[in-house]
Amino acid sequence: MTGTQEIPTESSPNTKRGIPEGLWIKCPGCGDSIYRKEIERNLNVCPKCKYHMYVSARDRMVQLLDEGTFDICDEDVMPTDPLSFSDKKKYSERLVAEQARTGLSDAALCGTGMIRARRVAIAVTDSAFIMGSMGSVVGERLTRLIERATKHSLPLIIVSGSGGGARMHEGILSLMQMAKVSAALARYHANGGLYISVLTNPTMGGVAASFASLGDMVFAEPKALIGFAGPRTIKATLKIELPIGFQTSEFLLEHGYIDRIVDRWRLKTEIAAVIDYCGKR
Repeated sequence: MTGTQEIPTESSPNTKRGIPEGLWIKCPGCGDSIYRKEIERNLNVCPKCKYHMYVSARDRMVQLLDEGTFDICDEDVMPTDPLSFSDKKKYSERLVAEQARTGLSDAALCGTGMIRARRVAIAVTDSAFIMGSMGSVVGERLTRLIERATKHSLPLIIVSGSGGGARMHEGILSLMQMAKVSAALARYHANGGLYISVLTNPTMGGVAASFASLGDMVFAEPKALIGFAGPRTIKATLKIELPIGFQTSEFLLEHGYIDRIVDRWRLKTEIAAVIDYCGKR
């Protein structure tokens, strides 16, 4: 017996519908697939293993500051290509591409705002923009922010998400930012300022070796990679097996490098508590 084969249509129960891309995220910690909206509701923290995923600088500001209080500063300070640097592409072209991809003008977002009704000066570096590396603009924006905090006696918060250290594309002009920002912090400290440094995954290189390590209080998110040279580089250079968990927040807390590990959902409250305890309102 012959017959015609039914061709599935959109209304047919045999039709296979594709799952739209981007609905699920694979957790780098436990490897499970998590519904994107669930991750976003949980501040980009895996609800199963508590792995703290990447957060953009703008989203970090939303998480930390009271709604509608952020006043951005120094966005008119823009990067250039002073050395006419070129590797796989020209640095000038790379800057344009990174700005279009991330929506940031450079790797540091700076300004003032309120944290639980306490006015602060705040900066966030974003690893999505050339790994959050510290070029001339990042150093200049941070220095201006610190000077603004000094002038107005504001608590200073810097959230570091920088895996690139100093930006090689700018050579010595990038390296000198370590000293410039550190000198501004020294003046801020001499003026009685309160600086809370928050280290996220990753905080490496010249950032870790300068302003990220100079906080009066140094917080870190769980399991963040923090250090100067990366563990693979150190292992290859020294030819030794490194301790388990080397350069993680937990390892550094145990060895006295940081003051406290703070989950992302508690960070805003912890910062406000420190400001109150130190009398910097």
